[in-house]
Amino acid sequence: MPLTEAELENLSGLTERVSTEEVVEVYLPLSRLLNLYVESLQELHGSTTAFLRNGDGKMPFIIGLAGSVAVGKSTTGRVLQALLARWPSHPRVELVPTDGFLFPNAALEARGLMTRKGFPESYDLPRLLNFLAAVKSGHERTEAPVYSHLVYDVLADQSIEIERPDIVIVEGLNVLQPAKLPKDGAAIPFVSDFFDFSIYIDAADELIESWYVERFLRLRQTAFRDPASYFHRYATLSEEDACKIALSLWRTINLINLRENILPTRQRADLILHKGADHAVEAVDLRKL
Repeated sequence: MPLTEAELENLSGLTERVSTEEVVEVYLPLSRLLNLYVESLQELHGSTTAFLRNGDGKMPFIIGLAGSVAVGKSTTGRVLQALLARWPSHPRVELVPTDGFLFPNAALEARGLMTRKGFPESYDLPRLLNFLAAVKSGHERTEAPVYSHLVYDVLADQSIEIERPDIVIVEGLNVLQPAKLPKDGAAIPFVSDFFDFSIYIDAADELIESWYVERFLRLRQTAFRDPASYFHRYATLSEEDACKIALSLWRTINLINLRENILPTRQRADLILHKGADHAVEAVDLRKL
């Protein structure tokens, strides 16, 4: 077990805590499996580079991590990042949320998309594709935009610096979403075309709904109390009113996005983690071919 209890506490999310047992039974074996994939790709890339006499460029291994709002993607991403970084063949592991590639609020408002935030059309897809292409090409240094959940917007003056990583975990709602093919046959890459391995975190709709409401109530007592928070107006609501607001946001926005755009991509993943009522992974489906 390479993670201490204190490290697990820091890696856990606002409403879910990853147990030692779950790390040992699920995430550590998964990191071993991914290590096999990474080392195999590194060896293949090295052999290909030598064959082509094309220098010793480094090609990062990219993992896509998809799933609904409130299902625990960020927590899973942090745990995998911590575990994968402990393998000697790939110590540099970066975690990049795709929230930063959302259009800024001003652009969303101009396009009438503020209530569609998180839907495929709310992302700056060309910017995300250019970022992934730069990472996959082995650029010395690339930057990803930063999103603040406090102010509910992209931070124009901040970025995540990515310098020659061994692994990049790209976490987001729609990262497995296929693009609409043009009628003229022009080549358009999907985000998932850049992934060497993809993971989908799955749970029943009613469970995710309960986690979403629970997280909203927890934020009402913490981050929402900050006057700078976009959701500060919810901090003074009663628990009953806060529950009503949370359910409304879930059922009119996030559940629709899940059913229309996110869930249909589940079968495109290489591995599916099925979660139960306590946020723990109960089953794992691995695509073998």
